Amino acid sequence: MRKYVIMVFAALMASAVSAQKKWTLQDCLDHAMQNNITLQKARLQQQSAAEELKGAKGNLLPSVSASANQSLGYRPWQDAGTTTVTNGTLNTKVDKTYHNGSYNLNAQWTVWNGNKNHNNVKLSKLSEKQAELQVDETANNIMERIAQIYVQILYLDESIKVSKASLETSQKNEERGREMLQVGKMSKADLAQLTAQRATDEYNVVDAQAQLSNYKLQLKQLLELTGEESFDVAIPETSDDLALASIPVLQDVYQQALITRPEIESSRLAIESSGLNLKISKAGYLPTLNMTGGVSTSTNSLSANGWGSQMKTNVNTQAGLTLSIPLFDGRQTKTSVNKAKIQQQQAQLDLQDQQKTLYQTIEGFWQDANTNQQRFRAALTTVESEQMSYDLLEEKFNLGLTNIIELMNGKDKLLNAQQNKLQSKYQTILNQQLLKFYQGDFKK
Repeated sequence: MRKYVIMVFAALMASAVSAQKKWTLQDCLDHAMQNNITLQKARLQQQSAAEELKGAKGNLLPSVSASANQSLGYRPWQDAGTTTVTNGTLNTKVDKTYHNGSYNLNAQWTVWNGNKNHNNVKLSKLSEKQAELQVDETANNIMERIAQIYVQILYLDESIKVSKASLETSQKNEERGREMLQVGKMSKADLAQLTAQRATDEYNVVDAQAQLSNYKLQLKQLLELTGEESFDVAIPETSDDLALASIPVLQDVYQQALITRPEIESSRLAIESSGLNLKISKAGYLPTLNMTGGVSTSTNSLSANGWGSQMKTNVNTQAGLTLSIPLFDGRQTKTSVNKAKIQQQQAQLDLQDQQKTLYQTIEGFWQDANTNQQRFRAALTTVESEQMSYDLLEEKFNLGLTNIIELMNGKDKLLNAQQNKLQSKYQTILNQQLLKFYQGDFKK
């Protein structure tokens, strides 16, 4: 019984520890790389491409097949038979039922078919590499999305703190207003405005908490966690200096991305693949040379020889070469060649489009990083100024030297400045990290 209690207690403790786990960005990335279904599907496609390569290599080898056949025959009107004399007695046997056997071993090898098989091997190697790059591209997309959601969670977490602080101030102002109403220094209308301000701040807190829960749910879904599993995110310290760090040079990021990004490399491989497809299509104009060979033998129950003797004496071997020269194929080869040329041009345009899209993406992150960093610098000053202004207004309000409208306007300006500061701070951090990610220097 004691052992059972200890086991239950240990299980409960393990469950409690698991429930208390907070996921860091590194935890999220590592888990997603192992469990994300989209990424797992991409890996299966890579495995399929590897099998295609093995099959293409196998086509370079001869094909060998063996067959055996046994058949039973019946001759209902057969009159002649086999006559034997045993001990002076003449015996005649008529075999109406008989059986045949045939045994074959055949081999065929394509000696040359316009180099089509070798080009198919090269094409399969490129396809395998492209499948591997597709895995990398899928992983990059998932990591990028996780980083975006994670930073948004960090922003909302701090935004909730600001909103709660604003709510606390509103509650104090409302309580102060009730006291002033009792001594006749405030009207009920002014108190109602303070109450409305407090209610608005409560709504802002609830709304921010709902947004935070939604982003956590999106992150949880990316990690393929079930609804029954508890999930929370670790909130690291993010200093203002992180948002004020230098931003990478746009052209440096782009040039590095051209080298490291899998989608660009995949587009280059697509051009190379289209060239191989063109060679494979042109092979339709060329002759094909096949080598064939085989060994066969047969048996028949009507033969006077035994089964083993027949198997030996009926052995037949053959070998030969077959040359096939295409003369007219209803324009199939020409159509295939023309389509391969079009595919080659399309692949070249796809590469240009990928490079253009990559530059636009990086340029967008770079512009956002610079713009938000400038906004953040301005917001630092604005928050400090608005905080000092509101502190003075609050002091005047407590002394009855200012009205409720000025106090509420000052509080709204301070809250807006604080939210603008947070938004520009985390947008700057996000875009800086994305630029490093495209540069191949992503800090997890």
